[in-house]
Amino acid sequence: MSDAAGNEVLSAPPAEAVAPKKKSGGAFNRETVLEVQHYTDRLFRFRTTRDPAFRFVNGQFAMIGIEVEGKPLLRAYSMASANYEDDLEFFSIKVPDGPLTSRLQHLKVGDTVLVGRKPTGTLVQSNLLPGKRLYMMSTGTGIAPFSSIIKDPEVYDLYDKLILVHGCRQVSELQYGLDIVAAAKDNEFFGDIVQEKLIHYPTVTREPYVHQGRVTDLIESGKFFDDIGQPPLNPAEDRVMLCGSPGLLKDLVRMLEERGFREGSSGDPASYVIEKAFVET
Repeated sequence: MSDAAGNEVLSAPPAEAVAPKKKSGGAFNRETVLEVQHYTDRLFRFRTTRDPAFRFVNGQFAMIGIEVEGKPLLRAYSMASANYEDDLEFFSIKVPDGPLTSRLQHLKVGDTVLVGRKPTGTLVQSNLLPGKRLYMMSTGTGIAPFSSIIKDPEVYDLYDKLILVHGCRQVSELQYGLDIVAAAKDNEFFGDIVQEKLIHYPTVTREPYVHQGRVTDLIESGKFFDDIGQPPLNPAEDRVMLCGSPGLLKDLVRMLEERGFREGSSGDPASYVIEKAFVET
């Protein structure tokens, strides 16, 4: 997967694989495309049906794809929908020469998508120690797992504030994030708590905008914290989730560890987590 800045996102497992045909029965659910929306010539989202037996934790990803010449062509996608929703939603980059996304961008309502039955991922609350503020820092399509998390009513009980950071090159690439935040704030069941606790910080690097600049520069200068009205990063109180371009991940990890943050895992919860499971396809 790449972010909207055109950067690859680090690969942990191979994000695309041609699996043996026999796996398409037992390892994947066949879901039907219900909706497709194109935001720019690089970004689109799609919504599918959801098998009732498919369970996941908000923030996780699954292998999804389509059949090509009778074999599944797959890559890792975060669920952008919440785990209580009846449908599944995914947010995708379009890569002209990508083996999968060059085909996936032409999805139409009624088409079939394969969804792996074993979701996984590091961007889950159990990998973090309790804290006061949750920072979700993303670029481009890296916002997808946070779309799931900000729609989780339970996460608002864990923190005083949730800060969603979304960095892109151009203003048009911010629209998906603007849409999901607006929908969460308008939710009839928990919209009030979202309005009270969620801070959305979209920023662009190549056009004029209310927030402009690379998030690492905004953090280092202190402008980011002035803008959101919160104190500087502190490992005693702050928890951080990272999903985005390799450059962002590398620089933010360095910044966090210089400030005393430590990476968490399922067996050793700590102060930050990072998703490394995506690669441009």
